[in-house]
Amino acid sequence: MHRLLSLAIAVCFPGGTALAALATAKESDWREHAARTLEMRRHEPPPVRRAAPRSPYPWKRNIMTTVFWIGEAAAQNNPVPNDKSSWDTRWADNYGGYDNPDPRDRRGYLPAAFIPQQNPFYIALPYNDVTRGGTKSEAAEVVPWFKDAFVSSGRSVLKGRWLAIHYRGRVAFAQWEDVGPFRTDHWEYVFGDERPSPNRNKGAGLDISPAVRDYLGMKSNDYVDWRFVEFAEVPMGPWALHGENNCFIKLRRGTSRDLADASPASSSRAN
Repeated sequence: MHRLLSLAIAVCFPGGTALAALATAKESDWREHAARTLEMRRHEPPPVRRAAPRSPYPWKRNIMTTVFWIGEAAAQNNPVPNDKSSWDTRWADNYGGYDNPDPRDRRGYLPAAFIPQQNPFYIALPYNDVTRGGTKSEAAEVVPWFKDAFVSSGRSVLKGRWLAIHYRGRVAFAQWEDVGPFRTDHWEYVFGDERPSPNRNKGAGLDISPAVRDYLGMKSNDYVDWRFVEFAEVPMGPWALHGENNCFIKLRRGTSRDLADASPASSSRAN
């Protein structure tokens, strides 16, 4: 059991071994926990001010961002349907259905028709580290966490990675679950200093799910800032409540099977 827990932590915390707070079953629970924590802190002495640690992942500023969703049909600005992802040939089935983006057909941050079986807070970026069943040759050099996360050729070290997305004073957290918009090879932007390539969506460089859109309060495509974060940096929030692919859920349940599923040795290979 302890070995499985260590393996799960290694996956969910690829940059360190510090434990994050575990998710609770309902959104109201984490809200109550936050309220109690704030009340306790009212009586604590003022903290000693220290400089914030420098993140190895800088913000990407003013990135045109579009909304996409699981089950989305192909269209002019979405040439590939989203029933599959770059890493999951049964993405819509594994999610549980159509992630309807229409606000009238949503309940909070979820589709009204069902409870998703994967994290509804997901994104896509235009780089894939695997191709034709193997890992791309440049991935070891360009992906910052490659050495810590690599298990075997053909298994993505990108899938499930956490991002912070900032929009007008709000920050959402989401997991990287697909590749796009438009490109699958633009590591110079995703991990470097280049800007997104020109495309039909005003040079969009990030796709976000309806849940991320709604949390941020976006009405349509707009410019956001984003950066990679370690799982230990991800605070409690609605992104911590749902999904078999969600490290919060796996660590919260803590059963032998869940921890085994989180371990590199027994996780299914990426497609």
